[in-house]
Amino acid sequence: MAETLLPTNNNTKKRTEHDDMDGQDYAASAAKKSMFLPTAAPATWEDPAMALASARHEFGEHGGVNMSIEASATFTVMEPETLQKMFSGELGADRDFFIYSRHFNPTVLNLSRQMAALEGTEAAYCTSSGMSAISSVLLQLVSSGDHIVASRTLYGGTHALLTHFFPRACNITTTFVDINDLDMVRNAIEVGKTKVVYFEAMSNPTLTVANIPELSQISHEKGVTVVVDNTFSPMVLSPVKLGADVVVHSISKFISGGADIIAGVVCGPASLVNSMMDLHQGALMLLGPTMNAKVAFELAERVPHLGLRMKEHCNRAMVYATRMKKMGLKVIYPGLEEHPQHELLKSMINKDYGYGGLLCLDMGTEERANRLMNLLQNYTQFGFMAVSLGYYETLMSCSGSSTSSEMNNEEKELAGISPGLVRMSIGYIGTLEQKWSQLEKALTRMHDSGLFGKK
Repeated sequence: MAETLLPTNNNTKKRTEHDDMDGQDYAASAAKKSMFLPTAAPATWEDPAMALASARHEFGEHGGVNMSIEASATFTVMEPETLQKMFSGELGADRDFFIYSRHFNPTVLNLSRQMAALEGTEAAYCTSSGMSAISSVLLQLVSSGDHIVASRTLYGGTHALLTHFFPRACNITTTFVDINDLDMVRNAIEVGKTKVVYFEAMSNPTLTVANIPELSQISHEKGVTVVVDNTFSPMVLSPVKLGADVVVHSISKFISGGADIIAGVVCGPASLVNSMMDLHQGALMLLGPTMNAKVAFELAERVPHLGLRMKEHCNRAMVYATRMKKMGLKVIYPGLEEHPQHELLKSMINKDYGYGGLLCLDMGTEERANRLMNLLQNYTQFGFMAVSLGYYETLMSCSGSSTSSEMNNEEKELAGISPGLVRMSIGYIGTLEQKWSQLEKALTRMHDSGLFGKK
């Protein structure tokens, strides 16, 4: 009985470079060369959940239903000539030859294949954080003296990277634009100098929705690569399907779902991912934002139920936004018909996942925002005052004084970030009505205290 559980291609302790050249072993090896191949052909990729279900499943070394964790930092070979061939690029991870875990690691590669399936890209590789994914891919695509066009509404850390660090350390400049003003984007691109147009699919924190098809067309007409941060909308939006070239995520958020792991990913063409691992010029290889194999294993176990979690995040966000709107509050949520990009988002979303798991409530002033959050955490237990998002509990923060604090007042104003903007990542713990009653109780107390409607 036990023998039937053992994978036939795991019957040797260590392969040589010739092992996969004989008969069935060659076929098994060929099947394993999916590292940089589409997990689903572009013509058949229809839905992220379907793609994830169709992705290759890795079994454990002894037939376990879960993949074994390859925790080794370095890997041995059976023949001395093999090392030279690996370092020259003749043999690689596509044929299960691994050098060192700062390069490719089998467990991290497994998670990366899942991420490629999620986003419908040819390849992907995971990193130690979302910011390491963003900085590494931009440094791979953009050189000293080059130029980036970016949305003026970005996560504060990304804004700081482009505004301060890149000009000082790399001689890379950025022009910030209103991403919804297509003419402004077009005019900001300097042909021959601009290498990347960068934006968030759904912006942090204002929930502005980018017109990914139009922005991609404008960029491609001028030979520019489109990089999209899809952290706020996994499953909901698929930027590459809409025309983008590269997608980045902070996996720490919705994809992880546990607020316990820091991780990121770059999803894109195989040529890009390969170049980022190049031994001489690769940003991932040389800067070393390595994901730990144990972290990769943990995350890989969470990806299969991401779709279910996103549906509930989005469903509750929609219900709460609709009810607060009826109460006369200033709610920002792309699922509401009043949202300026509602119809645009509706035309781009993947069916059945909703309109996103975040909403914003504009309280006008930071004082009122802080008062509301204090009530929601310490009086009604609706959620936690904390940065980040995608947790099973609701997380809330006043963006202007927290996750966007790297921006000055003028930059915040241009980005549409008011002093009293409360960003809420809606959780799914408890029942919907139970959590709504907690939210409503705090809002009612604010109203009874005369704190709504004041300027």
